[in-house]
Amino acid sequence: MKVLSIQSAVAHGHVGNSAAVFPLQRIGVEVLPVYTVNFSNHTGYGAWRGPVMSAQDVADVITGIEERGVFPEIDVVLSGYQGGTGIGDVIVDAVRRVKAANPTAIYACDPVMGNARSGCFVAPEIPELLRDRVVPAADLITPNQFELGYLTGTEPSTIESTLASADLARAMGPSTVLITSVERPDAEEGTLEMAVVDEQGAWIVQTPRLPFKANGSGDVTAALFAAHHRATGDAALALERTASSVFDLIEATYTAGSRELLIVQAQRFFAEPRLQFSAQRLR
Repeated sequence: MKVLSIQSAVAHGHVGNSAAVFPLQRIGVEVLPVYTVNFSNHTGYGAWRGPVMSAQDVADVITGIEERGVFPEIDVVLSGYQGGTGIGDVIVDAVRRVKAANPTAIYACDPVMGNARSGCFVAPEIPELLRDRVVPAADLITPNQFELGYLTGTEPSTIESTLASADLARAMGPSTVLITSVERPDAEEGTLEMAVVDEQGAWIVQTPRLPFKANGSGDVTAALFAAHHRATGDAALALERTASSVFDLIEATYTAGSRELLIVQAQRFFAEPRLQFSAQRLR
């Protein structure tokens, strides 16, 4: 499998491509990373250095890949944090060209905007761009519950309303929606949930909630789920594999007291997920 991954990158820590590439490689995926920003560190530190790539620079890198004759071999186009506002159109155009070269390729979009606790942390134009132009071109999206609500103009808060919002998102274009964090008032205390909805049904997986949130965990989640789903065609199995790997990664990071994800140290959890969590069918 080959993945064209168009995301941010940092030198220190693990977010964007700096979080997605190695886990994908560790499960046997060839990754072609294209950077939308190249920062010293993620923005959670409050200060960073490095450039935001222009849309033209990103387009040039993608065109160079195309000129090497690689597009027919690409199975997944993956995108995450987009940086500048022109990147979305570059990504959509790249998806079109990849699919023309390989009609079986899919586009997996992580519509990064923000979360319920922090609100939006991207440029004001990005959410509208994602909703109106990028998400409709995707086959698979991986929003958190906050992002799902923005995309669909809803306020999902229960299992029922979250599934209804996922159905609205699927009506926009994507056939599969992974909700990477499901918050609901009746959830079992001390747990965290993810859910996936596709044409075959809906499933949810529950893991223990650790008192820790590491930057980049969503990027790892989106990358692993996209690859597992593309490889198996089984949303429930992809959900189980992803939840298993990401939980063990976060637990290892928390136990070590590290601010940054211990992706290299936790690599065995990507290659051989323990499958300690079972996905339960919702419908």
